[in-house]
Amino acid sequence: MALAVLYSRALAGIDAPLVTVEVHLGNGLPSFTVVGLPEAEVREARDRVRAALQNAGFDFPARRIIVNLAPADLPKEGGCFDLPIALGILAASGQIPQQSLERYEFAGELALTGQLRAIRGALAMATQAQRCGRAFILPNASAAEAALVRDAVVYAADSLLAVCAHLCERDALARCESTHAPNANGYPDMLDVKGQMLARRALEVAAAGAHSLLMSGPPGTGKTMLAERLPGLLPPMTYDEALETAAVQSLTSGGFRLRDWQRRPFRAPHHTASAVALVGGGGNPRPGEISLALHGVLFLDELPEFDRNVLEVLREPLESGRITISRAARQAEFPARFQLVAAMNPCPCGYLGHPSGRCRCTPDQVMRYRRRISGPLLDRIDLHIEVPALPPAEIAQQAGGEDSHAIRPRVLRARTAQLARQGCLNAHASVQQLDEHASLDRQAVQQLRQAVARLGWSARAYHRVLKVARTIADLADAHDIGCDHVREAIQYRRLALPE
Repeated sequence: MALAVLYSRALAGIDAPLVTVEVHLGNGLPSFTVVGLPEAEVREARDRVRAALQNAGFDFPARRIIVNLAPADLPKEGGCFDLPIALGILAASGQIPQQSLERYEFAGELALTGQLRAIRGALAMATQAQRCGRAFILPNASAAEAALVRDAVVYAADSLLAVCAHLCERDALARCESTHAPNANGYPDMLDVKGQMLARRALEVAAAGAHSLLMSGPPGTGKTMLAERLPGLLPPMTYDEALETAAVQSLTSGGFRLRDWQRRPFRAPHHTASAVALVGGGGNPRPGEISLALHGVLFLDELPEFDRNVLEVLREPLESGRITISRAARQAEFPARFQLVAAMNPCPCGYLGHPSGRCRCTPDQVMRYRRRISGPLLDRIDLHIEVPALPPAEIAQQAGGEDSHAIRPRVLRARTAQLARQGCLNAHASVQQLDEHASLDRQAVQQLRQAVARLGWSARAYHRVLKVARTIADLADAHDIGCDHVREAIQYRRLALPE
């Protein structure tokens, strides 16, 4: 039979849609054509496949070869189609049997020698192959990543010859099993932080309710140090969270690193990063920093130094937890449920209000500097705190206070209570859920109303303070929100930023 049908996977955002690889050998002048909306890398597969087959000792048929990658309207990119195309040519020309092909999905880039090279997005492909009930054959370099998917049948091969020997039932490939343990070590410890009791408490509240946080203070007061210690306060990642995070990271050119399995990501892009680098994009959309920080922390240091247009793209993902990248020919949606931590100086020189008195910035300079951050973006940040300079005596003392190991159980207990009560963390609760689960006593209601009237908060700011108060009550194991909880939540919203 001069026709062979195999299965592979393409990449569309975080999804891996099925691609049917149809190879037909027809009469006519020898030619090799790939159809089905292939990108340049896929079209170049013709030369790689031809050389790999010949160098592996197979006959390359001198016939008219047509490879169809269906569906035809789905863009195909990358070198992952080299292996299924080569196997399709061998099956259509009768050099390997076709009976077992329907039980497998194939992906792998071929070297000219017939060796297999790593591919991008193996984790997303393995997830979809497992749901379809088919085994997945891919290169050795990508198999350990794909094997992280529970119940997935993954076979690793180092060459085209090894795959053909397996399909011919001569030398079976070994099934790849995941033996990689979660990486829970290496987080910086809160014990290293000197002083800054208010900031330490705010960090605990942010961790307990998944709240976003903005810190303002002079250089060298520990803002970056505090941000780096937030992942160590968060509970261990669940399997589903770890799998989704790893699937997004596997879409990048660097791929997913196994040593980061079930480790909360901490992303800190430089302030010169573009909007595309932050949210993702490109002709074939790739995930950006906000998606690579999925279920972890996105730290933006020197927040006013970011281009304002770059910062404004954070609005939608902060609210929805997803980002949709639209292009003329296609759309891609990526998850973006991250925890934002930002840091800034109080003025251009950084020393406004510093005990040294070295600041020489004029009020207009301070105003322009702070206005680089828009009001709508500030409105979406739950906690605003000041991180002041430490007194010399406190700097000279040894670091004290609780370590991350002592704080983490309180954070875990508060998060467990939130998930049991409303099915999500407080930062992600809807207005309806707040009305149902964030009940206030009479004095707390009066106090919150006075704060709204005096500080001119928007409805969004009101609800975000209410969410923070609910988290503070959860940390105190309180059923209802009291005056003390509201008072503390208001305190975290009073950072003096000019209108």
